Amino acid sequence: MLLPGSGILCLSSLEPRMAREVKSRSVGLKVERELWARAAGRCQFDGCNRPLFKSPVTQERVNISEKAHIYSFSKDGPRGWSNFFKGRRVNDISNLMLVCHDCHKTIDQDQEGTRYSAELLRTWKEDHERRIAVVTGVDPSKKSHVVLYGANIGGQTSPLNPEAAKLALFPEWYPADEQVVSLSMKWEGRDRDDSFWVTEAANLVQAFNRHLVPLIGGSASTHISVFGFAPMPLLTLFGSLITDKVAAEVYQLHREPYQTWQWLEGPLDFDFDIKAPSDVDGQPVLVISLSAPIAHDRVTAVLGSKVSIWELTIASPSNDFLKSRSQLSRFRESVRRVMVDIAKIHGIGTPLAIFPAMPVACAVELGRVRMPKADSVWAVYDHSNEANRFLKVITIGEQA
Repeated sequence: MLLPGSGILCLSSLEPRMAREVKSRSVGLKVERELWARAAGRCQFDGCNRPLFKSPVTQERVNISEKAHIYSFSKDGPRGWSNFFKGRRVNDISNLMLVCHDCHKTIDQDQEGTRYSAELLRTWKEDHERRIAVVTGVDPSKKSHVVLYGANIGGQTSPLNPEAAKLALFPEWYPADEQVVSLSMKWEGRDRDDSFWVTEAANLVQAFNRHLVPLIGGSASTHISVFGFAPMPLLTLFGSLITDKVAAEVYQLHREPYQTWQWLEGPLDFDFDIKAPSDVDGQPVLVISLSAPIAHDRVTAVLGSKVSIWELTIASPSNDFLKSRSQLSRFRESVRRVMVDIAKIHGIGTPLAIFPAMPVACAVELGRVRMPKADSVWAVYDHSNEANRFLKVITIGEQA
C-alpha cells in the first residue's frame, strides 16, 4: 500500500497477504481432478489402495478422500519445504497424494518426518501412479480371467489370495473382472482320508463345468490365468480339463527371496533330462523327479518289478527350481517329447502310471499337455505319509 502522502509503496504491508496467498490450503479444482485421475480414486498410501469414492462399510457412494502433502504444508513441519522449494509450490500436483483419512492421520502423526519421509511418500505416489498408467494403458485384448483352485495338502490349507493373484498378472495381463473364478471347495477333508480324492475330484469337475466351461467356451479369444495350490494329482486333473486348446497362463507360488506369484528371473541354460529305461518290456511308468528325487525302488514297491521306468528330471531337483516362464515352457516341451517316446515304444493306448514330485505349475501343465483322444489312461500316484508309500489316487481318461 502507499504510505499516506508519500507515494512510497510499503512492502512490509504486503507480506502478510502474500503469506496468506502462498499458504492457502485450497489446491483448486483443476489440481484436484488431476490428482483423482492419477490415483484412479484410490488411496496412494502403499498397501492400502482403498477406493475413496464409497463407504468401506455400507458401500454407499461418498467421497472419503483427503489430500496429503508430501513436503508438509508448514514451512518448518516434519517434512518442511524450507530447504526444498518456495512455499507457492507446496500445493502443486507433484507434492500431493490422494489418501484416506486413516492413512492421512498415520502420515501426520510422524512428528519427526523420519518414518514417513518426503522421499518415501514421493516414491509411493510415483509407484501408484505408474501402476495405474500401466493398467489403463494395456490393450483391451490383454484381459485375462483369474482362476483359483485350491485344496488342502496334508495339514496345509490353500494360500490362494485373489488380490495377490491379480497383482501377478501385470504388466502382461490384467484382470478381466473384479471377481475371480474360484473352483475351490471349503471343507475339512485331508488327503490322508480315503474319501478326499473322490470328493475333491468330483467337485473339481463339477465346478469346472459350471464356472469355466461357459466362460472359455463362449469365445476363442478368452484368456485365463491359473493359480493353483493343491496335491499334484488334483492339479494334473485340473490341467487335463483345461487342455492346451484354451489360451491360459499358469502361475507358480515362489517363496524365495519373498513370497509372490509373479514370475522371476530364471537361468538361461536350464534344461530337463529324459531318461529312458534299459528294459522296455514292462508296464510303462513315468517318474517326474523335479522338486525331489524319486527312487525307483519306491515304484517297484508298489507295482512290482515288471515295469519300464521313464524319468523326467533335472540336474539338482529342489522345491524352488522353477522361477521363470521359459522354464515352464521347456517343461511342456519335455513332457510332450517323453509322451511321444513312450507311445512309440509301448504302443498308443497303453495305460501309463505317473509318479510325480514337481511344482504346482508343472502339475497343471502336465495335465494340459495331455491329448484326450490320443493319450492313454493315466493313473496318477501320490505319496502317503500314513502308508509310507505311493498310492494310486486319480485316474484320468478312464471311460465311465
